Amino acid sequence: MEPELKRVKIEGSTPPHTGPLQTSISAQTGGNIRAPVLHGNHITGPLTVIYNTHGGEDVSSSSTSTVQTCASGLTEDLLTVYKQKLGKTFQSINEGISQHGTSTLLNEIYTELYITEGGSGEVNNEHEVRQIETASRRPATQEKPINCNDLFKDKPVRTVLTKGVAGIGKTVSVQKFILDWAEGKANQDIHFIFPLPFRELNLMMKKNLSLMVLLHTFFSKVKELGTIDCDTYKILFIFDGLDECRLPLDFQKNESLWDVTESASVDVLLTNLIKGNLLPSALLWITTRPATAHHILPESVDLVTEIRGFSDAHKEEYFKKRISDQSLANSIITHIRSSRSLYIMCHIPVFCWIAATVLERVLGEAETGAIPKTLTQMFTHFLIFQIKHRNQKYQGKCDPDLQWTRKMILALGKLAFQKLEKGDLIFYEEDLRECGIDVSDVLVYSGVCTQIFRKEFVLHLGKVFSFVHLSVQEFLAALFAYLTFISKDRTEQLTLDLSVIFNQSTVSDFLKSAVDKALQSENGHFDLFLRFLLGLSLESNQTLLRGLLTQAESSSYSKEETVQYIKEKIRENPPSEQFINLFHCLNELNDQSLVKEVQTYVNRGDYFRLSAVSLSPAQWSALVFVLLNSEEELDEFFLQKYYPSDECILRLLPVIKASRKSVLSGCNLTERSCAILASALISKSSSLIELNMNDNELLQDSGVQLLSDGLNSSHCKLEKLEISRCSLTEKSCTALVSALSSNYSCLKELDLSHNEIHDSGVKLLCTGMANPHCKLEILKLENCNLTEKSCAALNSVLSLKSSSLRDLTLSQNKMLWDLGVKQLSDGLKNSHCKLENLALIDCNLTKESCAALASALRSSSLKELDLSYNKRLQISGVQLLSDGLKDPQCKLEKLRLVDCNITKESCAALASVLSSKYSSLKELDLSFNYMLLDVGVKQLSAGLNKPHCKLEKLELLYCNLTEKCSADLASYLSSNSNLKELCLAYNKLQDSGIKLLSAGLENPYNKLEILSLGSCNLSKESCAALVPVLSSNCSCLRELNMSDNKLVQDSGVKLLCHALDNPHSKLEKLFLRGCGLTKESCEALASVLSLSYSSLRDLDMSSNELLQDSGVKALSAGLENPHCKLIKLTLYKCSITEKGWAALASALKSNSSQLRELNLEDNEPGESGVELLKNPHCKLKKLQI
Repeated sequence: MEPELKRVKIEGSTPPHTGPLQTSISAQTGGNIRAPVLHGNHITGPLTVIYNTHGGEDVSSSSTSTVQTCASGLTEDLLTVYKQKLGKTFQSINEGISQHGTSTLLNEIYTELYITEGGSGEVNNEHEVRQIETASRRPATQEKPINCNDLFKDKPVRTVLTKGVAGIGKTVSVQKFILDWAEGKANQDIHFIFPLPFRELNLMMKKNLSLMVLLHTFFSKVKELGTIDCDTYKILFIFDGLDECRLPLDFQKNESLWDVTESASVDVLLTNLIKGNLLPSALLWITTRPATAHHILPESVDLVTEIRGFSDAHKEEYFKKRISDQSLANSIITHIRSSRSLYIMCHIPVFCWIAATVLERVLGEAETGAIPKTLTQMFTHFLIFQIKHRNQKYQGKCDPDLQWTRKMILALGKLAFQKLEKGDLIFYEEDLRECGIDVSDVLVYSGVCTQIFRKEFVLHLGKVFSFVHLSVQEFLAALFAYLTFISKDRTEQLTLDLSVIFNQSTVSDFLKSAVDKALQSENGHFDLFLRFLLGLSLESNQTLLRGLLTQAESSSYSKEETVQYIKEKIRENPPSEQFINLFHCLNELNDQSLVKEVQTYVNRGDYFRLSAVSLSPAQWSALVFVLLNSEEELDEFFLQKYYPSDECILRLLPVIKASRKSVLSGCNLTERSCAILASALISKSSSLIELNMNDNELLQDSGVQLLSDGLNSSHCKLEKLEISRCSLTEKSCTALVSALSSNYSCLKELDLSHNEIHDSGVKLLCTGMANPHCKLEILKLENCNLTEKSCAALNSVLSLKSSSLRDLTLSQNKMLWDLGVKQLSDGLKNSHCKLENLALIDCNLTKESCAALASALRSSSLKELDLSYNKRLQISGVQLLSDGLKDPQCKLEKLRLVDCNITKESCAALASVLSSKYSSLKELDLSFNYMLLDVGVKQLSAGLNKPHCKLEKLELLYCNLTEKCSADLASYLSSNSNLKELCLAYNKLQDSGIKLLSAGLENPYNKLEILSLGSCNLSKESCAALVPVLSSNCSCLRELNMSDNKLVQDSGVKLLCHALDNPHSKLEKLFLRGCGLTKESCEALASVLSLSYSSLRDLDMSSNELLQDSGVKALSAGLENPHCKLIKLTLYKCSITEKGWAALASALKSNSSQLRELNLEDNEPGESGVELLKNPHCKLKKLQI
């Protein structure tokens, strides 16, 4: 439907005329007319008439319709031409400087970028390489990805702010968005896109003009539209490069402007457009580096996104697209993966281009010399390539003009050095002239400095220059600094703060001064500069740059003094992001001694690998560096693996901050740890979402008080806090109330179980939960000495409209009694109550509680109820509960009655629920009810067989069942049942029972997907009975657990493998723990894994101690087969030694291996086993050792 228009407007052109245009328009009584007069005049040229129908009635006029059709046709033609022109402008891309002066089609080389949704526009002044390193450790699961073309889809968004470090792909994303629109691939609801880069708007900052004139200046074609009306057209403005903006953007002081034809400065135009005063219906997309995001008013931004660059998969995709020789591309990928610092930098697309430029030449053209492994080596090779390119292109010779080259590098280096402290990436002609660079010769510099000039906009206002990336600027700044110092000719007056490093007499002192200067910057502003400066001091890198250094400039500098100085700084200070950079510096100096010391401990196979080791402060810092730069994802951090103590928390704090979940349970922590952790929660760079501090009895109330300081911070992202068994009292609840009430709090889950909280503590918590800002959804108060008074307090919270509580655990509070449940039930009945899960395990409940809950179930939102281990419910209690479950308003889907003395009579009551058409019950757990017996299953089956039964999961562990119940279950499975999961473990079913059960499983109506038959006294005969089930094309079975059936043995596994050899088999998970298996089973399973149609993805063969190395070697043959789809393998306690670990590592290194999770706990890795499997080429995401 066309939008209703707000005013009458005529746009067009007419020949000269002497009289007014006239027409006759009539209106009903009371109507007002504001219209041009057209009657009796001759008009030539395009004419657009836009009119308004206030009453919603159609205006019927043949002349008007004709005019509209013409107008529509004009707009369509104009739009087509405009799209074609914009498409042509944005269809090509220049990566840095093209080898032959040509560009590449964007669609041919474009690689998807990882963009996340959410966050804020707050300032982040950290060095951007540090931000990239931090982001590389952040788990993907923590963020919400968004496609670039979906920024304005399905949401009421006017302004999008996209953040990203320099070179991460902001401009390319803009270019791809525009190109897809111009080619008709996306966002076709948008009529016009107007890209207005800040670097070009800067050139007009002194001009006074209207918004329409500004658009006509950039986009001459839209002049034909006249005044642009956002009520007619959907328009998108794209302002790329806010960080390059030299306009003040003074939102507070700039005057308000409402008319698009009124003239003002460009700054005033932009602030009014962003605030929505001008063209309030127009869409805006602004891109920026993180440090300048705060320049836009937060209230003007509807959505913040962040471009994270290339994911690991996208890195490989880029190199394979960029380099046509796929063998060479794979070699480059392998080399990049071998250097963690290079691999992390490849998140930045521009760095991928730099790496591809260098490595394609070094690896592909048989160039002599070592392959670059450090950043300095990579950028040194890059500079050499650009110098050679310049000479070949402009002088037609391969040998560089050393005098001219040195002059050029020093001039560009001076520019880079002077602008480094300001963080400027964009330079104008006056900036170049200040550094002695002749603008007329700038094309000669194009190997390193790229001229940006958008000819299609016909803007002959000036030229804009930039280094291809910030890292190139920092490298040249470091090179300038080093050359300037060692030339001993420091007559040039450098007034920058960074220039104090030149006030030294020796190279060693010069480098030490640079280290000190870099450490003074908390945001890491000079981190990369320092890495390059130290790297350039090495003789090997100076050899590469021969010619730039004169004989007089060579020095007898020894790196050892600098290395020792850096190590001393590491020893003096606790690990932090600031000092972690020093390890990167040592890497640039080719010194990995500290890291190698610690790596030996990390690679040890035992769980408590550092418990008996006393690390020095420097080794602790090295451990942090190793963990932060490990191939393994820092999704979860387990303190028990290292040295469980307060000291370890302090030393490994950067690792804890970088992890999504930190498990610090049972580590003898005190209040000191809480103070340290609070500092992590306050940190803007912290990724911590889950914190487990259970079983630290020395923590006490004082610790929680300190921790709450962090929870109250606006930067705290913590959503889950577990502090059970920490000797807490109601005083801790007082501290937590402020955190729960804070509008900054993200806390959604809180576990205070097994603490002396008492009723008084719960009452305090309830005051926090009553606050509208409280976001708590899950509260666990198991065994906290609570009575019915706590239930009364919780009742008041459940009744609040603002409450978010959805999951409540009050188990093992044996003084709760029936009275407490009655109090709680009143809250459950309230229409505002959102509680879905309620656990009341072992609370001394009787049938009275069942009556109260049955009443609540008739009107509550409860979906899950656990009443396990309440042995006094009796038959009458279950019957009362069943009455509530049959009510049409009952929403309960999961019911657990584990060890509740359930008998056949109780089963009869539950069967009536299952057969009710109103029942929503999908999961039922009756495990550990020893009196249930076969007769109880028979009673249940009466309900299970009914057409209204919706049950999908049934658990009957330890219910004293025999083969006699199998016939009833088989009958149920043969019916058109919904059952998808059946657990019969730890019952004496025997082979005869499985044979009966299999008859039901073979039925085409059977939908069972998961079957657990662990410890059921089974042998190979049961496996034989299951063969036709697994082979059937009707079978849905995808998970089978045969664990702890010691008589299954190799013969049984061979039978199962025979079934899995069938293309119809859908089995994905197979559990064979403790089945007396040997090498023969592994050989059979390896053949299954090698099948192209095998679906097996998860295999558990733990506790088969006869498996040994020979079994693992046999299994490895299947793992390295290209058809193998196994993702998870568990071989816990299988007597595997170093040889077996080596066999697994060899198999996993094959390109085809898909295995990502491997458990080898309680095996013997020897000296090399762990290191072999931690090799990046094994591609494991999770290794449990």
